Amino acid sequence: MEKETRNCQNCKTDFVIEPEDFAFYQKIDVPPPTWCPQCRMVRRFIFRNEHNLYRRPDSHTGEDIFSTVPKESDAKVYERSFWWSDGWNPLDYGRDIDWNRPFLEQLKELMYEVPWPSRSALNLVNSDYCANLNGGKNSYLCFHGFDIENSAYVIGFSSVKEGFDLYQSRHAELCYDNYMADEVQRVFFSTNVEESHDIWFSKNIIGCNNIFGSINLRNKSYYIFNKPVSKEQHKQFMTEFNSGLFKSVEEMRQKAEELWLQHPNRFTLAINVIDSTGEHIEHCKNVKDSYFIHNGEDMKHCQMIEDAKDCYDLSIVGRKSELMYDSMVAGVEAQNIKFSFNCVESISNLEYCVMCFGTANAFGCVGLKKGEYAILNKKYSKEEYKELVIKLKQHMNDLPYTDGQGRVYKYGEFLPAEFSPLAYNESLAQTFFPLTKEEAVAQGYQWRDEERRQIEPTIQAGDLPDNIADVQDDVLKQIIGCQTCGAAFRIIPMELDFYRNIKLPIPRRCPDCRFARRFRFVNPPVFRLSKCHCSGAKDASGQYANQVAHSHGDQPCPNEFETSFREEAKEIIYCEQCYKSETI
Repeated sequence: MEKETRNCQNCKTDFVIEPEDFAFYQKIDVPPPTWCPQCRMVRRFIFRNEHNLYRRPDSHTGEDIFSTVPKESDAKVYERSFWWSDGWNPLDYGRDIDWNRPFLEQLKELMYEVPWPSRSALNLVNSDYCANLNGGKNSYLCFHGFDIENSAYVIGFSSVKEGFDLYQSRHAELCYDNYMADEVQRVFFSTNVEESHDIWFSKNIIGCNNIFGSINLRNKSYYIFNKPVSKEQHKQFMTEFNSGLFKSVEEMRQKAEELWLQHPNRFTLAINVIDSTGEHIEHCKNVKDSYFIHNGEDMKHCQMIEDAKDCYDLSIVGRKSELMYDSMVAGVEAQNIKFSFNCVESISNLEYCVMCFGTANAFGCVGLKKGEYAILNKKYSKEEYKELVIKLKQHMNDLPYTDGQGRVYKYGEFLPAEFSPLAYNESLAQTFFPLTKEEAVAQGYQWRDEERRQIEPTIQAGDLPDNIADVQDDVLKQIIGCQTCGAAFRIIPMELDFYRNIKLPIPRRCPDCRFARRFRFVNPPVFRLSKCHCSGAKDASGQYANQVAHSHGDQPCPNEFETSFREEAKEIIYCEQCYKSETI
């Protein structure tokens, strides 16, 4: 088919469906989307609570539990261990299809009658305050990942040990306050570091060790603020720096970040990719317009996926998955999953399913564990199931669901945002696409004003000892007032041991404000056309002088590209060729 330009049913802007897109839709037997890629992504993100826990009553016992589902939601919630037990049966909620009503209306009713697990978490040991993960040991407030140990305040991870305040880290150990640190040990206050160790306050570092306050280094050792030094000079500098002093850390953080802004950034972070576009894509082939993809092939419009192929519009998980479409939190040995949410672990042939595990051949089911051939949690024979699914898809087109904003949902669309138990500002959508309350309500989204528990601090952050050497054990009993937002927070024993071991100061900001500071360096999962900032001998702003002559000489670089850097970003952005010329 030829490419077509269509108008998004949600935002009313035009978007293009390419011939290869039509081929994929035909391959998995779905109609083309009626929403543009960004609106589809936001719609999925509204179903994801990335890193918040709420105190709420257990719908089974009435006792207070912590859950990723807020108490204001109408969803029923069971404590996760009971949810996984044989104490209840999701098939008890099964019902016949009502052919006189929109199918999605019936699915929504089922979603709010079948209990939800308090937290989506598997294989935990002493990690009661973690969620959205598989494999956690002795960890606290860690979310979204696989395998973490002796860590706290980590979001987005795979194989992390003794990590604190990390965002998007893989195979990391003894690390603190980083964004994107992969295959690393002892990395602190840094961004985009790979295959390195003993790195402080640095950015865009690969294959290095003993680096301080630097940017754009490859396979280097002993650099301080981008200048080579001897091993002895580096050791002396680190001793004089005294990493345990809060004042010293903040001064070096500011100095390093100022240096970062004076050096170019590659327009995208892509490593070992073939015919691929996006941001932070690694070991990928034919992956387009995607974000945080590791080991992907033949994918488009996907976000935060590892080890998957033949997927469109898939957000979060993957892991040995293929033929996935317009789903959120889906994968782990999965195949042919469509329009589903929070379905993982050996699943196949699911459509419009929610919280189904080890399940195959299900349509519009909620909470199944090792189920098969079911619709609305009612089991059928294989033959009945196949006949009903064909009839049901036609019924969804003949009698579609219409949401509160008048948007029509026929077969082939992900769940409406109003089905989510989360308000917009409680979801991942707010993290990447923040709205005001007025904007969210105007677009038909839920909004819930946060009710913080009023806890009076026993000490303000500014009154903490500047030097970690002066911090006594009684700090564990203190309730600290965040210097940024005023919220109360504590230091936990494992955390204090880490600060003392590494020689780091006690943080002055609460975990949320520390995350917000790291998130300043995170580009959004959307892409815009931009031009290379290289103007010849210098960048366009005149801050950075090129170290070598470029192929375009003294003339501005003519290269254009799609980048996730915001238009208002302060960073210097270079194309592939210009950036490689300047990387030392």
